[in-house]
Amino acid sequence: MKFHIAINLERMNDETDILAVRDHTLEMIQMADRAGFEIAWAAEHHALEMTIAPNPFQIMTWWADHTQNIRLGCGVANASYWHPINIAGEAAMLDLISGGRLEMGLGSGAYQREFDRMKPGLQQPDSWKYMQEMLPLVRKLWKGDVEHNGEYWQFPKATSCPKPLQEEVPIWVAARSPITFDYAVANDCNIMCWPLTMPMSEAEKYKAQLDDAIVKAGGTWKGTFALMRHTCVYKNEDDRASSMNAIRNVLGKFGNLMMKKGEVINGFPENVPFEELEGNVRVEPKMLEENLMFGSPETVIEKLRQYEAMGIDSYIYYASMGLDMDVQKRSLQTFIDEVMPAFK
Repeated sequence: MKFHIAINLERMNDETDILAVRDHTLEMIQMADRAGFEIAWAAEHHALEMTIAPNPFQIMTWWADHTQNIRLGCGVANASYWHPINIAGEAAMLDLISGGRLEMGLGSGAYQREFDRMKPGLQQPDSWKYMQEMLPLVRKLWKGDVEHNGEYWQFPKATSCPKPLQEEVPIWVAARSPITFDYAVANDCNIMCWPLTMPMSEAEKYKAQLDDAIVKAGGTWKGTFALMRHTCVYKNEDDRASSMNAIRNVLGKFGNLMMKKGEVINGFPENVPFEELEGNVRVEPKMLEENLMFGSPETVIEKLRQYEAMGIDSYIYYASMGLDMDVQKRSLQTFIDEVMPAFK
């Protein structure tokens, strides 16, 4: 099993120093780079302090300048917010600057609130159509001139400038539904999934969807299947309590965005009361500790072994959940020192 890290610049309130957040995020990426993590993932979100990521390529360029080996993942760009020529060029420039370390991820977005501002009139459940038109087009633009007359974009003959340094840039798709698994496998893409706070059975469902998609595509898919979970490794009760308080707090804000309940004031989502949360947003402490990658080094190793046995190729350590920065670093260092060696 290989290991990736996903981390955002995040603020839960305006009392947090944004410069401290900037420095902390880079320090976490550098820790992961030195430890041999394979990929660092940068998200795309807009007008939200809990995920400050208006341009993942800008973030990855920053990381590229301060790291040596870790690959740089766009996890993921929302296809409907971009023009294909624009995103192809931005991504290729990052590949050039980083010395060929780009991992290109495309997705369909999460929050209707963002679509209402970034792509008014588009409903999130329909956004996959943009991704499916854009993905093969970006590949063509990286190869040379192409004219396009599609449903969502039309333009005369054009190409990506620059071209990627890599001959073949790895492409990733964020998938949860069967239609997206089918598309990703049929188009030779790697796949990342996120079971949110759901139990192991949710991950098993995704693996079953992947297996079905591989069969439909003729059984020749050789991609990577990665799974992401919020992660905190702790060795004392104080850090355990901090992690639980942090994840429950951020889930209240996540529920605001997913269910469109509550306001977002100056970029800060209000917390939705726990009793009003529903669907995939669940906050019961015992359940969270069981389902997420929380626990002692020994507990975390055992959970990872289960994912490995299921067929997960790469585990994405999701560090961002409003946790105190010192606890975040302590967790990551413990993961590096006491968990990763069990998988070498």
